[in-house]
Amino acid sequence: MDLTPPAPAPLNRLRESWRQGRPTFGAIATIPSIQTVQIMARSGLDWIIVDLEHGPIDLSSAHAMIVATSGTPCVPLARIAANEPWLAKAPMDIGALGINFPMICSRADAEKAVRSVRYPPRGERLWGPFHAPFRWGVSMGDYMATADDDMICMITIEHVEAVNRIDEIMATPGIDVAVIGPGDLATSVDKRGLIDDPEVQALMARAEAGILKSGVPIGGVARTAEQANQMIERGYLALALGFDWSLFQRGIVASFAGIRR
Repeated sequence: MDLTPPAPAPLNRLRESWRQGRPTFGAIATIPSIQTVQIMARSGLDWIIVDLEHGPIDLSSAHAMIVATSGTPCVPLARIAANEPWLAKAPMDIGALGINFPMICSRADAEKAVRSVRYPPRGERLWGPFHAPFRWGVSMGDYMATADDDMICMITIEHVEAVNRIDEIMATPGIDVAVIGPGDLATSVDKRGLIDDPEVQALMARAEAGILKSGVPIGGVARTAEQANQMIERGYLALALGFDWSLFQRGIVASFAGIRR
């Protein structure tokens, strides 16, 4: 009779969804608000990225927002301001189950990101997840047992140099999902705000082809349902439906539709 205790179940369901080819849907939270995240997490999103790159969110607010996803299937991730291990460390230790690394432009950048989210010997994450186990309702031992596999390494391809090096970047072991960032990609070729410009669209197509060829799950931004369906048909598995502010804005605009003003 085998008395060995069963291995802890993984906390993060996203990787299994992607492995099965099921698309997932998320949004980016930029407003430091527990209530906003609670609404978003209970509205059908599979994941929320807490934005520590562009929004006015500090670590204390990020912790509260991560905890606000409790009791839902929604997986909290965090976007950091730069590809630096010290910026990735605290969001993981307070309960985020993935880090979105910006501006990955080379294989060295990708390798650095991968090492940041996994403990030795697989990486260089430092120990100190004091609050993450409480968010997930597990012991410290169970959290540590699945931490490397639970943590999502999400890289962003958002510069022309990244597109030029897409094959070497995507050959990096340990990347869990690669997303295309159209805003910065357009900016990198002096096309600020012109996401639909033919040059920008061509760069996005090159990035898309390189990611799909690698077999790594691909993510991107879907501004409409029609666009989302087209992207799913092309193989996208992680679709951002918008920012909290843009979803809020679109909802208000939709409320005015048909009203005589």
